[in-house]
Amino acid sequence: MNRSDRHVVDDLGRFVAAADMSHVSEGARRSLKRNVLDTLGCAIAADGEVITAILEHVESVGAAPAATLIGGGCTSVEQATLLNSVRVRYLDLLDTYLAPGGLCHPADNFAAMLAVAEQRRASGEEFLLALALAYEIQCRFSARVPVMARGLNHALQLALSVAAGSARLLGLDAEPAAHAIAIAAADNVSLSVIHSEPVSNWKGISPGITAQRAVSTTGLAARGITGPRGLFEGPNGLDRLLEQTVDLNLSDPSLDVVEQTHLKRYCALIHGQPVIETVLHLAGSHALSHHDIAEVRLEVFQTAYDIAGGGRFGDKAAPRTKEQADYNLRYLAAVALIDGQVGPEQLREDRVQRDDVQSLLRRVEVVADESLTAGYPLTTPVRVHIGLTDGRRWSREQTDFEGAATRPLSWDRVVQKFHWLTEPYADDALRADIIAAVADLDTISIATLTALLARVRRTPERLRTHHPV
Repeated sequence: MNRSDRHVVDDLGRFVAAADMSHVSEGARRSLKRNVLDTLGCAIAADGEVITAILEHVESVGAAPAATLIGGGCTSVEQATLLNSVRVRYLDLLDTYLAPGGLCHPADNFAAMLAVAEQRRASGEEFLLALALAYEIQCRFSARVPVMARGLNHALQLALSVAAGSARLLGLDAEPAAHAIAIAAADNVSLSVIHSEPVSNWKGISPGITAQRAVSTTGLAARGITGPRGLFEGPNGLDRLLEQTVDLNLSDPSLDVVEQTHLKRYCALIHGQPVIETVLHLAGSHALSHHDIAEVRLEVFQTAYDIAGGGRFGDKAAPRTKEQADYNLRYLAAVALIDGQVGPEQLREDRVQRDDVQSLLRRVEVVADESLTAGYPLTTPVRVHIGLTDGRRWSREQTDFEGAATRPLSWDRVVQKFHWLTEPYADDALRADIIAAVADLDTISIATLTALLARVRRTPERLRTHHPV
């Protein structure tokens, strides 16, 4: 092949076709299963008006049943991808990969891989390979391109990764896999305004739409439809848009990036995790009552300030909705101090709008600190200062949080999180069966897992107990 005829998407197609479970280390395989269970906990526990609206839309479209909806029912692969993706996203508890100038949520690939795998009657191991491949491509792109700093949403790299994983499950050769990736990415250049104030419902829906479209267009590529092979280096390709050459280091076949992902304990953006953990540590260590708090000062790294502290993504003075609350460090710190946790209940709009938390968040100040910014994204450093009405002052600094790659959540901790999230939606026996299926995913069919997911309830049967994680 002449150098002028070589295209990055061709290399990506070959990378997809050559992917093998031997490229997934034992540690990465364990981490994949852990993240799958974590993702399922998020999806099963999703319950709210947005979920109802998407479900009603999916049911109104109508489609030949090919893939299972979490909570029961079957629909097309595309519609299952949409609804299940929104469910994964809804509580803002899904996994995250941090990179300079942006981030991504690899669990955004999950619903698409699940739906395509079920349609193809794939084994659990085939599903895991496709998921590992999708994680790898999405995270490698994120590591090399400051997507959000360029004004773009991280759904851009999701289009690449969903197409790649879907192509693998469909058994596509390198050439049609390359076309699938090119088509999906060319039509999914998403804007970071999605994350800006006033934050809307679309923040949690956008990745599902991207995944849905990538699944659909990969099916077209499987039938011979071609895409723009100059996606990256062509005259109007991504290299020009991003003002850099995108090098995904495709000579390295390893599929182990899942081990670098972060998991969450609290319903909040990833940059809020160290803030919430630090606030709760101070409150617990000093028996602080929110009634006695005169002021709170949060010193954070620049990205946390920009996205959730009142920086370039917009003012954070008056959150009113779930989507605004989980992207607001002032609200998250205040509600943690009052309620002692930040779970699904703390994101309900009646909780967000209550006078106690609205009053306290007005006494929370968020500032960016250059010395903390220097540590990001290898660490997520924060300092929290709490001043009381009697003049006493307490401070604490942390460089990470439980769930970060430096302090990962173990399988057992994720099992605890899964039980906490899903106990209102599944009885003890069903929860145990789902956990066992995920643990043995590389030895069972994907249909075994989806049959269990169809049995969970769509609405809670009882109240959730205290936060155990």
